[in-house]
Amino acid sequence: MENILLLEKGVCDLYMHGTIESSTQNVQQTFKTALNDSLNMQDIIYDKMAAKGWYPTEQVEQTKINNVKQKFSSSSQSSMQ
Repeated sequence: MENILLLEKGVCDLYMHGTIESSTQNVQQTFKTALNDSLNMQDIIYDKMAAKGWYPTEQVEQTKINNVKQKFSSSSQSSMQ
C-alpha cells in the first residue's frame, strides 16, 4: 500500500505540472480533473492505510503549530517587501 500511495503522489505531481504548463483551457481542464481524481484516490489510500495502522501520525502540540505559522508568516511578509 505504501508503494501505491507513493505512486499516486507522483501521479499528482505530474498532473499538477501538466495543469501549470497547459497551453489551452481544454488541456488545462483535463489535467485539473485528472489531478482532482488523483488527489481523491490518494486520500482514500491514506485513509485505508491509517485505519489499518500502516500510516501512523502523531499529534503535535498547538504551540508548535503556532510557531511554524508565525515563522512562515514573518518570512513571507519580509520577502514581499
